[in-house]
Amino acid sequence: MTTQTVAAIEPRSGSWPFAVTRCTPVIGAEIGGIDLREPLDNETLAALRRALVQFKVLFFRDQDITAAQHVAFARLFGELEIHPVFPRHAEHPELVLLGGTPEKKATENIFHTDVSWREIPSLGSILRCVECPEVGGDTIFVNMVAAYENLPDSIKARLDGMVAVHDIMPTFGKRMTPEEREVNRKKYPPVHHPVVRTHPESGEKILYVNSAFTTHIANYGENHATRFGFDYQFEEMNLLQYLYLQAAAPEYQVRLKWQPNTIAFWDNRATQHYAVQDYFPAVRRMMRATVIGDRPF
Repeated sequence: MTTQTVAAIEPRSGSWPFAVTRCTPVIGAEIGGIDLREPLDNETLAALRRALVQFKVLFFRDQDITAAQHVAFARLFGELEIHPVFPRHAEHPELVLLGGTPEKKATENIFHTDVSWREIPSLGSILRCVECPEVGGDTIFVNMVAAYENLPDSIKARLDGMVAVHDIMPTFGKRMTPEEREVNRKKYPPVHHPVVRTHPESGEKILYVNSAFTTHIANYGENHATRFGFDYQFEEMNLLQYLYLQAAAPEYQVRLKWQPNTIAFWDNRATQHYAVQDYFPAVRRMMRATVIGDRPF
């Protein structure tokens, strides 16, 4: 696996202003020595941002913060979105409330990148565990930089210049009434993003399609001659399925076992994640703030 880009942004050993324990060689670090109830100085804040870009997902344990403190911490990294579908905190609409009930399973168990259906998707998400079962309910995070770097050169060549379509409806349409679907279809039309996007801070190349929101490749046929119309359709579908499956490789993953007051902060530009649904009818309740990012390029 190529490590030149990561090495270029990694500070010298021992230079972090907090404790860093790497979780795997490829993704994830547990951060210690920080109390998120307290103000962060500029050095610590800048180092957290560097760590997020380098490790892709950061884990904080034993952070008994309020909803207001959760929002305040997230705002240090940028403007926060208001999600149009998920239930929201009564006093802090920037916080979405995630989790099922003893009667209904949660449905986040699909590899995805948050809100890639937005014209300007998120920079990152900050998820806090409020309640979780004693066992089960882990979340898997995936390094999609590594997924791209390890693609065969022939596939990389095919992907050059390709643009994919991302749509809110395949996943969230079933949560809406017909009237809500009509309104949200106008507010959130399908959007086009590069199949391979560039990280705006590190310059890394990222495989940026996901099975929850990416519906098809908008310009597949422009550079790929086909014999018949059905060739075009099947070749495009097969390529997308192949790209979706890259997130399932354990070599690119880290798996988080939640505890109450654990926080995960992931770089949504460079990762996918999957909430394992193995605990029903037990309940897992979470709160998430999402930082608005920039237009993929």
